[in-house]
Amino acid sequence: MPKSILLLALLSLLSPCFAEAKEKPNVIYILADDLGYGDLSSYGQDKFETPNIDRLATEGLKFTAHYSGNTVCSPSRAVLMTGQHSGHSYIRGNLKGEVGAPLDPEMTVLPEVFKAAGYRTGGFGKWGLGVTTAGGPANPLTHGFDEFCAWKSQTIAHTYYPSTYFDNGEEIALEAGTYLHDVIMDRAIGFIEENGKSGTPFFCYIPTAVPHAAMHAPKELHEKWRKKFPQFDNKFGKYGAGEEDCPDVINPIAGFAAMMENLDNQIGTILDRLDQLGIADNTIIMFTSDNGPHKEGGHDPQFWNSSGSLRGHKRDMHEGGIRAPMLVRWPAAVAEGRTSNHISAFWDVLPTMCEIIGQPIPEQNDGISFLPTLKGAKDQAKHDYLYWEFCKGTEQKIYSQAVRMGKWKAYLQQKQKMELYDLDEDPYEENNLASTLPDVIAEMEEIIKEAHTPLPSQK
Repeated sequence: MPKSILLLALLSLLSPCFAEAKEKPNVIYILADDLGYGDLSSYGQDKFETPNIDRLATEGLKFTAHYSGNTVCSPSRAVLMTGQHSGHSYIRGNLKGEVGAPLDPEMTVLPEVFKAAGYRTGGFGKWGLGVTTAGGPANPLTHGFDEFCAWKSQTIAHTYYPSTYFDNGEEIALEAGTYLHDVIMDRAIGFIEENGKSGTPFFCYIPTAVPHAAMHAPKELHEKWRKKFPQFDNKFGKYGAGEEDCPDVINPIAGFAAMMENLDNQIGTILDRLDQLGIADNTIIMFTSDNGPHKEGGHDPQFWNSSGSLRGHKRDMHEGGIRAPMLVRWPAAVAEGRTSNHISAFWDVLPTMCEIIGQPIPEQNDGISFLPTLKGAKDQAKHDYLYWEFCKGTEQKIYSQAVRMGKWKAYLQQKQKMELYDLDEDPYEENNLASTLPDVIAEMEEIIKEAHTPLPSQK
């Protein structure tokens, strides 16, 4: 037996923790902002390509029935962090103000699970659950992150050229014209390199603001796409970022394509770094989006078919508002080039991670681990149903609700009648069957009663 193998065997016998640490996979979870189901070439986008992101599909697993936590930013991220669906989570809409929508400090959330397993944890991008300044319940550093580099708030993240940003709670000035997204991605890549070299297992959460409005992109790439789409040079994208200046965009059509090319290049850099560090095989990369495509800042989701022909966009509960692309690459455990129609959602990520890294599932969890699906096993448990609830306004009044139960999809917008669709036969929700299937409608109404928990302000 070679001496090196014998030494490792002896170390593993002497130190169970050593053997365990060698088996822990690194996890990189990339959350795009307002990326539609059809905005990747692996999901049908044909006006630009995303070759590096598509590698996650060709070298891993592509989900076709994965759903975001909600149809807008904050509640979707709350679902991801807590493992609670939006009938139980107390963040069910975007909340304005300095504090925003902080997580419940009494809950055990995703980064805290990794911390308990001995991981180094870092977040890089748009938190979306309150301000990222030091201290207070909203700051991600109070929820299990060792590092967090970010926009100050969700509103300021509307511009990619703010005057400052926050790194571990410290405000840092930016030189005018600095494209903050690139600064933050460099920090994320640095985090991966540092921990990859040291051998410390890590959880790297990258909630990028791309491709949320404004349609700002690096100048060189923007000019490249303006040459491809010069017919839109008379179109201007305008957007606000609260207290920060938010430059207008000439040709936001070109801006969107440039943003996506830039992000795709950065995903390619991450993949290259993992290979160079020799940790690619045992690193899980997940890529998804927090909700469907937006219509702000001059973005034209119809031109791009951003919803992949699914009905709806951000802020509604039709499929285009909540169904998300989801790619998983983990060479050590996930076979290449597979596609799964397993019905899953953001609240399944927490229990999946707990099962992978050997941690207890927090009590508040509503999800089901999809690890069997990742490994190609046939014993995957299934949800009885998935439920979403979207609230608006400072009083958090219910605006819309949705249920997916097997092939059936119910959609209810307040003050209107419930709609019902057979997604197997009608994935684009064109044929409302509510009037012909009263028994299914009655079952959906009972599910909504069961799944909905009143918010404290509604009790």
